[in-house]
Amino acid sequence: MTRALVFDSGMGGLTIADELRRAAPDWVVDYAADSGFFPYGVKTDAELRARLPGLCAALVDRAKPDVLVIACNTASTLSLGDIRAQVKVPVVGTVPAIKPAAEQTRTGIIGILATPGTVRRAYLDELERKYADGKTVIRRGSAGLVDIAERKVRGQSIDQEQVTYAVKPLFDGLQGQLIDIVVLACTHFPLIRDEIQAACPPHVRLIDTGEAVARQAIKVAPKTERSAREAVAYVTGGAANRAAMAPALGRFCYVTIEVVDL
Repeated sequence: MTRALVFDSGMGGLTIADELRRAAPDWVVDYAADSGFFPYGVKTDAELRARLPGLCAALVDRAKPDVLVIACNTASTLSLGDIRAQVKVPVVGTVPAIKPAAEQTRTGIIGILATPGTVRRAYLDELERKYADGKTVIRRGSAGLVDIAERKVRGQSIDQEQVTYAVKPLFDGLQGQLIDIVVLACTHFPLIRDEIQAACPPHVRLIDTGEAVARQAIKVAPKTERSAREAVAYVTGGAANRAAMAPALGRFCYVTIEVVDL
């Protein structure tokens, strides 16, 4: 039985884990959240580069997956190469869905909703040059939406006005009013897809990369014949984080939760 390890800074990667379970229901899909260092979107590049490769290598040693899925746009756009150099299994990253957005837009104007870290990365510039030449791409970075998504998945109430406040500036100005597709360039954002959709003009369509990431993981994972076991979730940040995250992880079928601190 193939085993995957899905990694994110917090709960956002659960959206990717869900897609992978749907696409490969016979897989064991473990989950890892670096909740002790959350959120990534406001950390410096140097801090993340110093942490991510070693942490991912330690998690792979612990979980022994056949494929590692970096279900975090911030980590993928910054450290995917360094992580691949540290682990001995295939690594699948998550990058903003600029290519399909550029192919599907009718107005030629695309919105990108991401974390502040992803918005400023050169990797995003390169994706635009490669896939959205001739299109207008408007970026909006929000760390607040990540916090709102975390609160929702933990069962806490959230305020639609806060979501609208974070999303609305994307549509300011004449060009913003012509956006017809918004790329959800953070795996946390599908957790509040309905709230984000409600904050957008009615004609706007949202897209993300969950299904594409799941397909790629299935494509690159080696065929294995290992025994089945229950899925395990790993968290950083100590026992307090484990207790805080247990209800949300339980809703995604993770009963066994282990602490990994480096």
